[in-house]
Amino acid sequence: MTETDEAVGMAETAEMAELAASLGVRIHDPAPPRDISWSRAGCRLHGFDWGGGGPAVLLLHGGGLTARTWDFVCLGLRGTARLVALDLRGHGDSDWSDDYRVDTMAEDVIAAADHLGLDRVRLVGMSLGGVVAARAAAAHPDRVARLALIDVAPGVDFESTERMRTFMAGLGPVDELDTVVDAALRVSPRAGRGRLTYRMRALFRRTPGGTWVPKGDPRPPDFPAILAATDRLAAQLTGLPVLLVRGGRSRVLPQSAAERLVERVPDGELVVVPDAGHNVQEDDPAALITALGAFLTRSP
Repeated sequence: MTETDEAVGMAETAEMAELAASLGVRIHDPAPPRDISWSRAGCRLHGFDWGGGGPAVLLLHGGGLTARTWDFVCLGLRGTARLVALDLRGHGDSDWSDDYRVDTMAEDVIAAADHLGLDRVRLVGMSLGGVVAARAAAAHPDRVARLALIDVAPGVDFESTERMRTFMAGLGPVDELDTVVDAALRVSPRAGRGRLTYRMRALFRRTPGGTWVPKGDPRPPDFPAILAATDRLAAQLTGLPVLLVRGGRSRVLPQSAAERLVERVPDGELVVVPDAGHNVQEDDPAALITALGAFLTRSP
C-alpha cells in the first residue's frame, strides 16, 4: 500500500465513523474491516470481516447494494458479535456470473461460512439478501441458528420500487461521482448527501482514466424468480427463530404483509423502525443495532 492509498483509507475510515456517529451509532471499535475472498464454482466472492466477539453473524445486502451498506451497523454491533458482511455475486467486489439464482447465492453463503471455519451462524438479510438467507437456512438447517430479515416478506409491493429500479438500471460511467449523488438525491431526498455519497462510492469504482463506473453487473435481475422465492419465505422459516424488521416509512413492505409473515412463523417477532424506509440499515442504523443485538445474542 502506498502512502497515498493509506491516507485515502484513513480518510474513508474517519468518514465512516463520523457518519455512523451522526446517526446515533455508539462505536465500539472504529477500525476498518478486513477484506476476505473465497471461490465457489469458478466465481470469486468477496466480503468484509469485522471481527468482534460473540456469535458469528453473516450479513447479506439487498439487490443493487454492496456489503458496505452494513458499515454503520457493524460499527455498532462489533462488541457483541463476530460480523462478516458479504458481497453477493454480481455485486460489490464479487465477480459477475451467469448464474444469479437464489439457490446459487444461498450456497455461496454457506461456502463463506466454510471458508471462515464457522460451523453454525446467524444470518441477517435485507431485501434480496433476506430471500437468499432464508433459502440458505432452509437448505442447511444445521448451519443456521437464527435469521433476521430486513424489510422483506411475501406481499412486497414490487411496483413501489419502479423508480429506484429505473435509477439503478440507468447507472453508467460518469466523470464526477457527484453527478450520480445528485440524481440519487432526487429519488431518495431523505437519505442526505453525506450518506448517498458514501453509498455511491461503494457502488462505483474509479478507472485509470479518471471516470467512475458501476461495480455491479448491469444485466437486470430475474425479478419474477426473486418474487417467487419471496413468496416461499414463510414455508422456509418454520424451524428457527426469526426476526422481521420493517422500516416504518417503507413502501416496499406493507405493515399488513409483515404482520402476516410473523403470524405464520412459529418463533417469529416483528420490530418496526419508525424513521426508516426500505434501507433500514442506512436510514436508522442505531435502532436496527438495538433490535439485532437483542435478537442475535440469544441462545439458539
